[in-house]
Amino acid sequence: MATNELTLDTPDGAMGLYEATPDGAARGAVIVVQEAFGVNEHIKDVTRRFAAAGYHAVAPAYFHRAGGGCIDDYDNMDFNEIMKLYTGLTDDTVITDTDAAIAHLHDAGFGDGQIGIVGFCWGGRVTFLVALRRALGAGVGFYGGGIASAGALPFPPLIDEAASLQTPWLGLFGDLDAMIPPDSVEALRVALKDAPVDTEIVRYPEADHGFHCDARSSYHEPSAKDGWNRALAWFGARLG
Repeated sequence: MATNELTLDTPDGAMGLYEATPDGAARGAVIVVQEAFGVNEHIKDVTRRFAAAGYHAVAPAYFHRAGGGCIDDYDNMDFNEIMKLYTGLTDDTVITDTDAAIAHLHDAGFGDGQIGIVGFCWGGRVTFLVALRRALGAGVGFYGGGIASAGALPFPPLIDEAASLQTPWLGLFGDLDAMIPPDSVEALRVALKDAPVDTEIVRYPEADHGFHCDARSSYHEPSAKDGWNRALAWFGARLG
């Protein structure tokens, strides 16, 4: 495996990108979208995990308009400081940044159908947004808040657009997640029945928000392992 940190050009300036590539030919490419805390050590680790699974993986640093930055200490987070990192980020600029990552993967030889996108927390919503706006090979969202109803961050719900989904999408949620209650997950499941692409919703009864992140106290190993395996299977069946 090889890792690299580089910058990509966007209309709003340079954006950092963390990249991990497998030994030998990649089976596809995966864009890893950060939690609400930036491209921190956990997100870099997840990016490397996808490379270890055979994918050319990249993690765009969406906070570049605010000067960059990330948060690694999950136990001592200041929400006001987190909000400052979102300066200049809207759904349109999120798509702009994602398009820069897609273009980078095009340059590496991957077509849209060979590219997947996975995200966690805020990034889970981003994967749904991208699945609405772009036709990629596959998308996976882990505990993406703000899809079925407004979340803590200043982005609108997306559920009313579910019928126009362009990318097959898998959503993974924890029933103990107070920010994403099960009734909102079920509302999303119903809305996705009209989508023209494959979709699936999975709920974990014993999982809370952040259950996949092994740097958080909410990490739930059985749910995390199952979710990871489902994500790999979702990509494996659709990318390439």
